[in-house]
Amino acid sequence: MKLNKIALVLAMSGMSSTVFAQQANDEEQQDTVERIEVTGSSIKRTNLEGDLPITVITKADIDAQGITSADQLFLQLNIASNSNDNLASNAGIVGGEERGNNGASSANLRQQGASSTLVLLNGRRVATHGLKGRSVDLNSIPFAAIERVEVLRDGASAVYGTDAIGGVINFILRKDFEGVQAEAFADHTEAGGGNIYRVNLIGGTGDINKDGYNIMASATFKKAEILRGVDRDFTNTFQPDRGLSPDTRGTPFASINDRWNNPNDPTSSHYNLIGGGLINPNTGLENDVLNVLALPGQPGCESLPLMGVDTAALWNRTRNTGVSCAWDYPRASVLQQPVESIDFVSRGTIKLGDSAEGFVEFLGSEVTSNKVFEPNQITPWAIGADGWYPSTGASYDYIVNALSDYYGAEQLNIGAPIAYRWRCVDCGPREIETTTTSYKVQLGINGTWNDWDYKVGLGRSSNEADSVLGTGYHYTEQLAQAIGSGVVNPFVLPGDSQTPEGIAALQAASAEGVTLFGGETIMTQFDASITGDTGWSLGLGGDTIFVAAGVDIRREEYKFNGDRRAADNRPEIYGAPFDDANALENVHRTIEAVYAEALIPVIESFELNLAVRRDDYSGFGATTNPKYGFTWRPHDDLLFRGAYSEGFRVPSFNQLFNGLTETPYTGTDFADPEFCPGAVVDPNNPQCQAITPIVFSGGQLDLGPEESEQASLGVVYAPSKHFSMNVDWWEIIIDGTIQTTSLDELVENYDLFQDKFLRSPDGQLRAIDQRFINAGERNTSGLEVGVQANGELYTGVWGINFNGSYLLEDKKKLLDNAEFGPNLVGTHSRGNIPLRWKHTVSFTYAHDDFTHNLTQIFRNSYDDETPPGIESGEIDPPNYDGEVGSYLIYNYSLTYNGFDDTRLIFGIKNLFDRDPPFTAHQNDFSPGAAFDPRVADPRGRAYTVQVTYDF
Repeated sequence: MKLNKIALVLAMSGMSSTVFAQQANDEEQQDTVERIEVTGSSIKRTNLEGDLPITVITKADIDAQGITSADQLFLQLNIASNSNDNLASNAGIVGGEERGNNGASSANLRQQGASSTLVLLNGRRVATHGLKGRSVDLNSIPFAAIERVEVLRDGASAVYGTDAIGGVINFILRKDFEGVQAEAFADHTEAGGGNIYRVNLIGGTGDINKDGYNIMASATFKKAEILRGVDRDFTNTFQPDRGLSPDTRGTPFASINDRWNNPNDPTSSHYNLIGGGLINPNTGLENDVLNVLALPGQPGCESLPLMGVDTAALWNRTRNTGVSCAWDYPRASVLQQPVESIDFVSRGTIKLGDSAEGFVEFLGSEVTSNKVFEPNQITPWAIGADGWYPSTGASYDYIVNALSDYYGAEQLNIGAPIAYRWRCVDCGPREIETTTTSYKVQLGINGTWNDWDYKVGLGRSSNEADSVLGTGYHYTEQLAQAIGSGVVNPFVLPGDSQTPEGIAALQAASAEGVTLFGGETIMTQFDASITGDTGWSLGLGGDTIFVAAGVDIRREEYKFNGDRRAADNRPEIYGAPFDDANALENVHRTIEAVYAEALIPVIESFELNLAVRRDDYSGFGATTNPKYGFTWRPHDDLLFRGAYSEGFRVPSFNQLFNGLTETPYTGTDFADPEFCPGAVVDPNNPQCQAITPIVFSGGQLDLGPEESEQASLGVVYAPSKHFSMNVDWWEIIIDGTIQTTSLDELVENYDLFQDKFLRSPDGQLRAIDQRFINAGERNTSGLEVGVQANGELYTGVWGINFNGSYLLEDKKKLLDNAEFGPNLVGTHSRGNIPLRWKHTVSFTYAHDDFTHNLTQIFRNSYDDETPPGIESGEIDPPNYDGEVGSYLIYNYSLTYNGFDDTRLIFGIKNLFDRDPPFTAHQNDFSPGAAFDPRVADPRGRAYTVQVTYDF
């Protein structure tokens, strides 16, 4: 078959253009080409032609960009969502639904969520993450052994399974290798912290064609060092003039609180040092939380590291302005989790006669990541009656004197204990270490029978993860006794420190080493397919019809354990996010599927691709999903393509079986939405006082599946081998989306969700139900644009590759009988940020033994989250913008191949050392501190070196 120019550019949307330009030059000179299988179809095709758009990223592209992980790859991939799916974006403390993010990174295409993006390894499925349970952990993919990554930018439910709604990512590993190759890589940041190292060794023997076999193995060790918030100046959250200030009064020198529920004296409603609050002599307002360091004549809030004045008005707490301190807890967390991984890949292939090959493949990995975040905030009402700070000692006298000087001794309950909010820096940062071990064993036979290609496979994969408490966690009873006895002091003045006895008491109370929880997923899969030329045609001038058919049978298992300590010996650990409510002994489902596909050349220029798949899910019944696609070449230079398909995604095990978790609302900014529009607190309205209802989260056994429709339409124009461009429109409509409705959505749509606000018989709001639901509908659509050009310059070859993604619409209705909400494109979200425009431009120039690559990466601006004090009109910071600026960086690399058996790559990431754009969003609910790791890389300028040596 003569290779059409169009076929060369259908997938030319990768990260560089040199490889494709060379491929085009080479293949144009051939009269025939071998048909190959490409992600998105079971039928082998000439090159990369097809009705669905594909992005191919080669190992050379990955190496040129200095990319060492899937996290980094997807941060640069334009169709990847900007969501909480990478290690930098889920570095904080989480529990319940989000606890599965411990140690895991997931793929999320076209805003559809990690569970709607199918990840394949060599074209087959792998087990999902042991804790997350619903998406593949990208950290367990042997990244250094990758040959290429194929990203299908459209649904492929009819080919791979009903859950391939957002797209398919196929990591294709090296399948044979001869010789020995060693590779070393280093990525050093200029500002320090967050360095990355990797070493890889691969070896193999045997030529499959000459010797009849090949055996290869690859081993990789990688280490990513910690990058702390304090390592980057732009993470400072004390920027009140721009609308940003930390929302905490838990400070290293403890704040004093008016909490009065002290069981030591139940006859007094205000039995603590400041009673029910103190009347400020200057403002006449009641101060219910204050810090003596902020009072006149005292050292000041800034006298301790990361402390500053509490901008109370930003959080609708104006009455405490000037007497309260805050602590920059976001800066105390990490921007890049420390991760160590080792993986091993081996494959043996043997000829089985003249027309078949058999293989066995083993992959194993161990990934250890460590979440590190701010020390615990301790209050006596949280740790128990023994934890109230006693009314004796020098610190108590100091506080009494400081308060007496400003408020007057007559306002104090001198002799009563102190209710406090203390950030226990001496306790150490909280750490949760997660170790994930995974393996996959795959057996397979690929061959040809009477000109028909077939393949049969049997595989088993497992992913098991365990999270263990590190520093920063303490047994509650011992912690309370240490503070209540006065041995541990929450009121250590600047320049002083805890006594040795206090440090020893904290160490004795440490819960380091206790297993928090663990989980495992197992998948066993049998698959078989056949594809070939029927020899039939429609007789209208088109080629013969190719068909494919197959079966896919798999069993998915999941189990999760909570607290592993003996049930009769589980002393409480303060703040540890145990998850016993979601423990599952073992659950499983079986999926049996059959599918068929046909490639029908109607006429010479018009081709249909039809596919259908029937999946039978145990517990949910059967579903049949079709796919219709076409390509039309009215001219050698022009191609139109389009596709329509349907999908069906069943709930994950977590979404079905998670238990009921009750979490108290801890803020002071929520009022009953039945009486208070927007649930806004109004101190002057008795019905709009701050309340702290319980929030329910967990699974729902009666959840139904998501059903989807995906459509795409595109055009490719390639007037010559030196230039091509493509534009593709896409749309995804999902009905019955499985989600947890946010608290804001529940409040804004109170009339629709009144049944989610649970009340006592007297009408008081006691709880809010945020468990999973099947929501109404979600529509997402966009455009993807690509331009490729190449040519000769002096004695070298240049190439340009431009790839952009424009999001047109992202809107949803929460219930079937509700109206669609506003278009969310360009707005802030606490999950995924639907950016309007993203693009990547790469310029490559190859001359002699040198190859230069310069890449521009751009991310559009978007609306910032509005702090509550600004939204209510209580404060108007002079430099608050309301918009997060755009992000534009350049990466450069130089590859040198002039040495025998050696290749060198030197690179500079973030060439101009641009900081991430500023954002004022609240760190408690969105990742990042003054920046957003879902959009920007906090590491700054970094230098990379890679050395590859062939023995």
